[in-house]
Amino acid sequence: MRVGVPREIKNHEYRVGLTPPSVAELVRAGHELIIESGAGLGIDFEDADYVEAGARIVADAAQVFAESDMIVKVKEPQPREIAMLEARHTLFTYLHLAADKPQAEGLMKSGATCIAYETVTASDRSLPLLKPMSEVAGRMSVQVGAHYLEKEQGGRGVLLGGVPGVAPARVAILGGGVSGVNAAQMAVGMRADVTIYDINNARLAELDMFFSSQIKTAYASTAAIAAAVRNAHLVIGAVLVPGAAAPKLVTREMVKTMKRGSVMVDIAIDQGGCFETSHATTHEDPVFEVDGVIHYCVANMPGAVARTSAFALNNATLPFALKLANLGADAAMAADPHLANGLNVSGGKIRHQAVADALDLPMN
Repeated sequence: MRVGVPREIKNHEYRVGLTPPSVAELVRAGHELIIESGAGLGIDFEDADYVEAGARIVADAAQVFAESDMIVKVKEPQPREIAMLEARHTLFTYLHLAADKPQAEGLMKSGATCIAYETVTASDRSLPLLKPMSEVAGRMSVQVGAHYLEKEQGGRGVLLGGVPGVAPARVAILGGGVSGVNAAQMAVGMRADVTIYDINNARLAELDMFFSSQIKTAYASTAAIAAAVRNAHLVIGAVLVPGAAAPKLVTREMVKTMKRGSVMVDIAIDQGGCFETSHATTHEDPVFEVDGVIHYCVANMPGAVARTSAFALNNATLPFALKLANLGADAAMAADPHLANGLNVSGGKIRHQAVADALDLPMN
């Protein structure tokens, strides 16, 4: 199969769909790799590194799309990329369609087979291609939260871990999944006062055992979330409903009760965000303020640590990319129902129920 990798063009997105080591694996399996010139520069790989791995370098994205059967990316295709997709293409990337109806409609119009990393499943019902970026985003959320709590950033002027004689910052993490756990690990390491909120009592018990006395856990009732938001210095939204829009757990009225200079980090922003006051931002302009509260809602957070993120993502996606290239999309999905769960759009139709429900479009 001819597998193409264009350079990412989303704002401040430096990751790449396939690293040279991944390219070498696909070449070894007998496939032709077509890489846009400069695709790997954001993670310090030159075109020569891809040539050494066995790829062919082309001048621009148009040539990648024209000459490839499968397109492997990181972020959702931008409008000018969607315009280059054809029915013969298989697109393998993050899509996050539940919060992006125009993209969904563009992909439907293209007729391409579009498989989303974020809805591919594993035998234990986990999301193996979302997990590495959830780990990165969870860890980053505490870093950026601590940064924006600094006074010169407009924050409250609170050190996350405090010092002897001065209490640490209170961190409320909404969601006890992969992102939430990684956020908690970082916050605990910085000696913050951490509470994780979740609606799954069994999960809360697991977290209590895992962290022991290092954190507190609480059932995520509306009243509990309201109290958490009111008292926290840093609120991290880390909820996920696979393929669907994130629930709005924090209302505008709750935000109004927060202390001026508090910080909210919405990891769920790719799926529409879990704070009512959230809207997507970029690495170029990452924060905004509502009622004196700083909101960080960057839709591609892991792009800030592009090299770490690209390798972590490739570790997870490469086996699936090989399967798609070796068998073709239809046969690969027929052979692997977990990969088939990644199918969001094909033949001009929505193929994932959660996406269809979120966009109010028919499921076929």
